[in-house]
Amino acid sequence: MKATDESKAPAPPAATFEQAVARLEELVRRMESGAEDLDAMVKSFEEGQALVKFCGEKLAAIERRVEVLTRKTDGTIAPEPFAEEP
Repeated sequence: MKATDESKAPAPPAATFEQAVARLEELVRRMESGAEDLDAMVKSFEEGQALVKFCGEKLAAIERRVEVLTRKTDGTIAPEPFAEEP
């Protein structure tokens, strides 16, 4: 079985959403290539799961911060919190 150096140590956590997505894309390419052994694929999968969680939390935090500009009845425009779907 062949293990790559990349799969031996977990990657440092992504600092940004964009870095996490890029790392996820890299993991998917490696896993789809079939070049990793089973242990390396499991480690890549586990790292991918952590990155997906990180991205979900980032998106949820951004959604809470988003405001929608709404025109009031008096003609003024004011920000209101983004309405979350039930």
